[in-house]
Amino acid sequence: MKITILCAGKFKEAYWEAAAAEYQKRLTRYCSLQVVVVADEATPEHASEKEEQKIREKEGERMMAWLDKNVQGPGSRVIALAIKGKRMDSIGFASYMEAAQNEGCMQLIFVIGGSLGLSDAVLRRADLRLSFSDFTFPHQLMRVILLEQVYRAYRIICRQPYHK
Repeated sequence: MKITILCAGKFKEAYWEAAAAEYQKRLTRYCSLQVVVVADEATPEHASEKEEQKIREKEGERMMAWLDKNVQGPGSRVIALAIKGKRMDSIGFASYMEAAQNEGCMQLIFVIGGSLGLSDAVLRRADLRLSFSDFTFPHQLMRVILLEQVYRAYRIICRQPYHK
């Protein structure tokens, strides 16, 4: 199966990039992995709700353009990471991924918003909204957490040790 992570903004710190690279390397034995980065928008220090909405919409337009071009038919599922999404533990997440593959899904596309989250358009486009916690994480850290959980899911699916 192909795993795609569609996210807003490049890594700004080398340590996030190094952590992500480690999990990307580990995942090569389990799946084809692609990370697609769209430009994020600068957020003013004291942005109004209206300004924040515009920023989410601009980033969302870039994400929607990629999704519209690259998602065809039922062989792909779009999963938006959102605080108000469905919760799963690691075993449940692995079961979801395995079931998707068994149902003929060829590609899982995980979408991570920028510092202000995802636009309404992207959230509507998602087949699943997935929450990792009620906590808010920096979007760069969330990419690392997602990669680690995808790696953990494959270890669980393949009945290999790791998920303690």
